[in-house]
Amino acid sequence: MERTSERLAMIREQLRRRNLPDERVLNAMAEVPRHDFVPSERSEHAYADQALPIAAGQTISQPFIVALTATALELQGTERVLEVGTGSGYAAAVLARLAAEVYTVERYRELAAGASRLFDTLGYPNIWVRVGDGSLGWPRYAPFDAIAVAAGGPRVPPSLLAQLADGGRLVMPVGDHEEQRLVRITRHGARLSEDSLGPVRFVPLIGAEGWRTPDRAS
Repeated sequence: MERTSERLAMIREQLRRRNLPDERVLNAMAEVPRHDFVPSERSEHAYADQALPIAAGQTISQPFIVALTATALELQGTERVLEVGTGSGYAAAVLARLAAEVYTVERYRELAAGASRLFDTLGYPNIWVRVGDGSLGWPRYAPFDAIAVAAGGPRVPPSLLAQLADGGRLVMPVGDHEEQRLVRITRHGARLSEDSLGPVRFVPLIGAEGWRTPDRAS
């Protein structure tokens, strides 16, 4: 069932009211059918201003956070993007409408498989999915012009910084298990600058350069 009116209401009531300035991001959010990326029993809440649970104890992020991250990446359409934490695939689908290529890494095989099927069904040929440790990135396709991390860690993983191209932007939640700050790191040659985008709360980034377990630091 087409739910265009709900998507447009999401853009109008949740995103424009928060003064997100990038029309390309707003258009991409309006085009991606979020309801296809949430569990069927949660479909009626697909366009609500909230995160929703999905399989494997993970979540699909609040629409505003997806839009904020995409806006902070400043994509123009030619970029190669790395996403850490595929989840249901929604954010990757949005990024795929904003960049040339999206490489997304997911820790849970069932989520990666489900997202891959959706990308094939909905027609996203510029997304590649890999099962693995997202904290280590995807070195084979580095460097990346932009990196979006959809899980919170105690610090930005060095491997991800090493895979960020000169002039590239990385957006990630950094903090403890209870609350993080969404930060944007920009590479200027050997120098890195950091901007804070506000408080957030994400599932933990589990991996060699993240947390060892969902409830204990590495």
